[in-house]
Amino acid sequence: MADAARYDLVVRARRALVEGEWREASVAVRDGRVVLIGDLDDDVSAGVDVALPDDQVLLPGVVDSHVHVNEPGRTEWEGFATATRAAAAGGVTTIVDMPLNSIPPTTTVDALEQKRSAAGPQSVVDVGFWGGAIPANLGTGDLRALHEAGVFGFKAFLSPSGVDEFPHLSTEQLHEAMAELAEFDGLLIVHAEDPDGLDAAAAALDGTAGSGAEGAAAAPSGGSSTGASPGGAAYDAFVRSRPDVVERTAIEHVVDALRATGGRAHVLHLSSATALDTIRAAKAEGLRLTVETCPHYLTFDAEHIGDGATQFKCCPPIRGEANRELLWQALVDGTIDVVASDHSPSTRELKFAGGVDGAHGDFDVAWGGISGLELSFRAVWTGARQRGIALETVVGWMAQGTAALVGLTSKGRIAVGADADLVAFAPEAPVTIDVDDLSHRNPVTAYDDARLFGEVAATWVGGRLAGPSAPPARLLVRPDAGVAP
Repeated sequence: MADAARYDLVVRARRALVEGEWREASVAVRDGRVVLIGDLDDDVSAGVDVALPDDQVLLPGVVDSHVHVNEPGRTEWEGFATATRAAAAGGVTTIVDMPLNSIPPTTTVDALEQKRSAAGPQSVVDVGFWGGAIPANLGTGDLRALHEAGVFGFKAFLSPSGVDEFPHLSTEQLHEAMAELAEFDGLLIVHAEDPDGLDAAAAALDGTAGSGAEGAAAAPSGGSSTGASPGGAAYDAFVRSRPDVVERTAIEHVVDALRATGGRAHVLHLSSATALDTIRAAKAEGLRLTVETCPHYLTFDAEHIGDGATQFKCCPPIRGEANRELLWQALVDGTIDVVASDHSPSTRELKFAGGVDGAHGDFDVAWGGISGLELSFRAVWTGARQRGIALETVVGWMAQGTAALVGLTSKGRIAVGADADLVAFAPEAPVTIDVDDLSHRNPVTAYDDARLFGEVAATWVGGRLAGPSAPPARLLVRPDAGVAP
């Protein structure tokens, strides 16, 4: 019989994913950590004792390593209160916030402190932060100072980001940044689109799409950007304005920089399967490269996106069905390491800019980015389920794998000593998404009216039930930073 000492919480489940294996279990929590994993009916005394019904399983909380919260500065797009509530509603117990779209961007320690001050009082899931690498902070000491302050790595764009305060790096500056980060083994995370390729694509479309756009190099390119491209309302023209070669070439530049510096890099939001051979070769060479893709690239396809449907606009773009299936295969074989949401919201007016009815926009001027934080895990599980991929495999990509990416070894798993970040999940529950029921700030998402599987019944962060009345969760620093959270 288990020790009858009092615990803060015990959760009992007939199916709990403990260290990657399914078993019946009682999971006991004290002071935010899992301290005992026993049999289902063990005599464990706790302040709160929860028995999950048979249609629910107990999972570790999702770790979403790619979230744009936008606060301070653009809180009308999203903020820590709404973003973290959406995260908890989707079974996400940890987010790592991107450095851009907030004002100021997280490119100095002072800006990081402003982010932390904004996040601290209102976040209901744990929050960490990426720093940013831009031309102005290379060689200044800011990157090392941010690293020492506990950021998890540094975001860089190789093409215009969409916001003036976060300019992109040239290929030469990419090498400079990676060499500087290699001095302290910092991680560079890269939006990989090549501006010369965007220029060439814009020139090829110029005069045929009738958009009047100045050209892709002068236009924003981020998953979190306006992404102006020739084509107006036509989705096909938008995809042709950002062809596969743009991603492939940029990733080749990243690989060259890794080879030259011995550094570490992570390719963000891979959409083009044509880059997979380059990635496989780099990994076989022993270069320290990891790669993510996103739920929207695994869920949607270009063939089913209508003209004017700018709720689907993101950069790189959602490509065709055959490309999507190659991404799934690359996840299964390990070429792609993790899946993260790239939650990148904006106001409805920006998302459907250039339209005439508030529900259809112009791909030239609409803001690019998918609002999917609350739905990311369910969307990937739905696609995996359709393909015969196990739920525990999805957890590996979106919890354990993302936790390992950022060095949070106490997260992404249910184990004695791990953080008590737990999710009660009903994997076979069907749901039709209504954007008005979601928790992120603005009522627009590509998933509106989507049929998904999976219901998040409860989310515990550090053993406390997440919700509006929960106390603020923790602000995280990189575990090896040597600074207090």
